[in-house]
Amino acid sequence: MSHSAVPDAPPAEDGDPARTAGAAGGPRSRAKALPRAAGRKPAPGKGRKGKEPKLGRRIRLRRDRTLILMTLPALLLVLVFNYIPILGNVVAFQDYDPYLSDNGFLAMVQSPWVGFEQFQRIFADSAFWAAAQNTLVLFLLQLVLYFPVPIALALLINSVIRPRVRAVAQAVMYLPHFFSWVLVVTVFQQIFGGAGIIAQTLRQHGVEGFDLMTDPGIFKFLVTAEGVWKDAGWGIIVFLAALSSVNHELYEAAAMDGAGRWRRMWHVTLPALRPVIALLLVLRVGDALTVGFEQILLQRDAVGRDAAEVLDTFVWWSGIRNQDFSYAAAAGLIKGVIGLGLVLTANKVAHLMGEQGVYKK
Repeated sequence: MSHSAVPDAPPAEDGDPARTAGAAGGPRSRAKALPRAAGRKPAPGKGRKGKEPKLGRRIRLRRDRTLILMTLPALLLVLVFNYIPILGNVVAFQDYDPYLSDNGFLAMVQSPWVGFEQFQRIFADSAFWAAAQNTLVLFLLQLVLYFPVPIALALLINSVIRPRVRAVAQAVMYLPHFFSWVLVVTVFQQIFGGAGIIAQTLRQHGVEGFDLMTDPGIFKFLVTAEGVWKDAGWGIIVFLAALSSVNHELYEAAAMDGAGRWRRMWHVTLPALRPVIALLLVLRVGDALTVGFEQILLQRDAVGRDAAEVLDTFVWWSGIRNQDFSYAAAAGLIKGVIGLGLVLTANKVAHLMGEQGVYKK
């Protein structure tokens, strides 16, 4: 019984000339066909190195037209309420008089130019610097006392095992976010005011009551506490969403290595939250000079101008109440430029720390 020295070639597939030639001519034919197969052109849709080719603008618009149509209303709102009003900053360099014409645009065109006169007035105004100082102190207090609270509460809720208890706790903490500032101030007035629950209880026990709502010394702490109670629930949702993306195998591996609950939180949970913390911190720093207009305006008369005047109320009082529109516009323009500088600086610091921030490098 004799066997052939050359093994049988595998069956050729339809449409494969190299396999067909190899089956017909043996190993030598297959060897000749290999270089020809290796030199084939890449498959359509792939580049020379296997990368996807760049699509043209027309093709991308046709592909993403549904998403673009969905975002057009939001873009229109931003354009109308955020970008077009920027053109009104021109009145900061004028002596604007809205009564020159029934048309506000024509009144802006007809108002005389004064250059940087309004800015010179602002820098020489002690009330402006007092408002800037109060704004900075309030921002630092809110950054230190308010910013860590949502992180701590999110970690606490995330550690709860029962889903129903977690859902109820999250709903209770998130509910004050829907309250108006009028209602929030009223609630605090009913608790910490001179006729509030705590003061009345102390008087019933022979102790002189107190009125924290009219105390200028603790006003900044009171405002911070109101902000924590109202908006901490919103931050909890953001951080819980970030925690939901953490791989549970990391916790299991850390537990097998002997890490306790605190070490797992320090080495697994907090590093997972770091990008979100960096992003929110950059946005918070950019919003440093906006510390709550309505909230502070409602309590300004109770504690006095020296304790409650911030840049937002200063602009409102100068522009709306005193009708010095150019002066208020100049103050608002200074605030906006400083806020932009703070955003860019904080974003650069985030890049140096290895985080993305608001935008990539």
